[in-house]
Amino acid sequence: MKSRISLSLLVLALAASSTLTAHASGCTNLTMKGSWVQHLQGLIFLPDGSSLVLTGITKSTYDGLGNLTALDSSGTNGAVPTGWRTGTGTYTVNPDCTGTETISFPDQADIHAQFVLAQSGNKLHYVNVDAGIALSGEAERFYVPKREREH
Repeated sequence: MKSRISLSLLVLALAASSTLTAHASGCTNLTMKGSWVQHLQGLIFLPDGSSLVLTGITKSTYDGLGNLTALDSSGTNGAVPTGWRTGTGTYTVNPDCTGTETISFPDQADIHAQFVLAQSGNKLHYVNVDAGIALSGEAERFYVPKREREH
């Protein structure tokens, strides 16, 4: 009897372990579907050797198919314009939960980033990969009340 219980416990432990491993390595574009918020802070290095402090907030919405829209309020050296600017972009999530994104805002060079999704799927860590910009941070999934998600 003890050997059957031990064998059953071992089978359950292995099944749970394989489920966790599959989840940890099973990210797709759908994993990011929804809205995310982030706080921006970093530096832009100018060709003359000076730099600008970048700060702002962004709300990005991912469609689960590799496309995104962004609402952004950001500026440099404390000059953040009132209102929101809108942008669009694309993203790719790899099975190992790493990914890349490109965001385009009117009259501005495209923004390129690499990111890693946290195991919970509700937070991501990102770094800008464009030359002359030092920007990294975190984004978290935007809260949507359950009754709104069901519609």
